[in-house]
Amino acid sequence: MGVMDLQSEGAIVTTKLDTLVNAARSSSLWYMLFGLACCAIEMMATGAARYDFDRFGMIFRASPRQCDLMIVAGTVTKKMAPRVRRLWEQMAEPRYVLAMGSCAVSGGPFYDSYAVVKGVDQIVPVDMYVPGCPPRPEALLQGVLELQRRIRSGEIPPVRPVEPPPRPDLAYDGERAS
Repeated sequence: MGVMDLQSEGAIVTTKLDTLVNAARSSSLWYMLFGLACCAIEMMATGAARYDFDRFGMIFRASPRQCDLMIVAGTVTKKMAPRVRRLWEQMAEPRYVLAMGSCAVSGGPFYDSYAVVKGVDQIVPVDMYVPGCPPRPEALLQGVLELQRRIRSGEIPPVRPVEPPPRPDLAYDGERAS
């Protein structure tokens, strides 16, 4: 992180450009609601008046082209996996993913099911995990604040290498992939 120097008059601040840009990125995350199951209720509660994502500079956007953060809340099925990947690919760089709830993190109680993805990190790269079933709004807020801290400090690079396409066994075209 850059060093900020404040002159005696208080009019000049010097810092590295990366520090300033990362601070701006972390303070204005626009998130896409991607609620797939019961965790979505807790995510909506976090955006409502009591917990208020807006005070952290987070604004809900419905279009993936306007979002920097995808919050995946709930069970990701193999039928839904290609759609999650497509929405993630439509997001502009830099883009971040937060997996919320034990179903999104690891498949949850449906881990042994033939139709459930065993963690959204098999489809898209995940930057932050918020465990719980379902996690409370306070836990989601803590996860977002930690993600903002990691973006601000530069731990998460703004542009990452292109990831490989989704695994073929997650494809769904009307019949089972072999």
